[in-house]
Amino acid sequence: MKQRISMKHLPLVFLALLLLSTARAQEIPQRRGPQVVSPQISDDNGVTFSIHSENARSVAVTGSWMGMGETLEMTKGDDGVWSAKTQALEPSMYHYNFVLDGVSILDPQNPKAMRDGRRYASTLMIPGEASEVFQVNDVPHGSITKVWYDSPTLDLTRRMYVYTPPGYEDSKEKYPVLYLLHGGGGDEDAWTSLGRANYILDNLIAEGKAKPMLVVMTNGNANQTASITDWSKEPDASMDIAPGTNRSEEDIMEGITAFPKSLVKDVVPYIEEHFRVKANSTDRAIAGLSMGCMQTQIISMTNPGMFEYIGCFSLGIHFNDPFGVISNNILIPAYDEHLETMKNKLFYVGCGKDDFVYEGVQTLRKKLDEHNFNYVYNETEGGHTWANWRTYLSDYAPRLFK
Repeated sequence: MKQRISMKHLPLVFLALLLLSTARAQEIPQRRGPQVVSPQISDDNGVTFSIHSENARSVAVTGSWMGMGETLEMTKGDDGVWSAKTQALEPSMYHYNFVLDGVSILDPQNPKAMRDGRRYASTLMIPGEASEVFQVNDVPHGSITKVWYDSPTLDLTRRMYVYTPPGYEDSKEKYPVLYLLHGGGGDEDAWTSLGRANYILDNLIAEGKAKPMLVVMTNGNANQTASITDWSKEPDASMDIAPGTNRSEEDIMEGITAFPKSLVKDVVPYIEEHFRVKANSTDRAIAGLSMGCMQTQIISMTNPGMFEYIGCFSLGIHFNDPFGVISNNILIPAYDEHLETMKNKLFYVGCGKDDFVYEGVQTLRKKLDEHNFNYVYNETEGGHTWANWRTYLSDYAPRLFK
């Protein structure tokens, strides 16, 4: 015997189906226990971190505001919630992890996280004047496009991110271009997820401090097609030039110079063919951090006149392997040959006082001074950190295309 559902019961039926659908959609299990809020920022900019774990023997916090290897030990309460509070933190963006019985984990209560190569961490924004330039503010926003392109130089199809400024889509105007390179361990995602480059440009352009420009963020690992989150297969390890690898001098040279060659031969021509940009040296800028700074120096010194604006964040001249091979065989001879005739509008050098590359940067400065080459030097507190690299980009971009 068939049963009919009365019309007056239909809302109840729909509600039941909705609840069932919602329950099935929540595939990530929810833990039960004390309600924990983490992180919590107090009025004095101290931050309290909390995590619930009944069985942990030790819990600590390690963060980018700390020195290398430092941790903040957490204390367990009667309810099984571990907590600790930092000293007052300066306005900036930080990243951190919990270390639970020696294992590094994300903060389970914080949905904001970042990836730096294979490393993941929770993120923390301390509001204030110093961090306003890379926050999401109520201003017109540009767009980020993930662009796949052919790289005959590397025999790969690769991916890069391209930032176009607010109004690009509705304009017929041509724009200048900044080619922005990441550091070792990063990829094409680094300058947006960690460096906040798109928000920095949004805010600087809105305030009239920087000219509208495209920003091209490439993958500087010559053996990768794209970031590790989208690899279809493991990259070819034959181009690995990490310190300690048993490689010949020729192999090291090939591995380090492969991407710089592809940027000049593949990336720049692609951008100038497929985007509305000004294709001349006065409207091209390049900058990079750490490994990306090494690549920037190789590109600019072996292609003098291609870029009028050069930015070098946290890397100087190194004489130790594997990069000593590049310094001795490419950079120093190129500096000696070209510096006295190069007429760049800007050569920008930035480094933290506690950066492990500090001495190399001073060596670079001595070489520039030796040739009476004009440059801008920005020395900041801190070390080899994204906090500094965001600062350098925020200072570098307003100087471009003037």
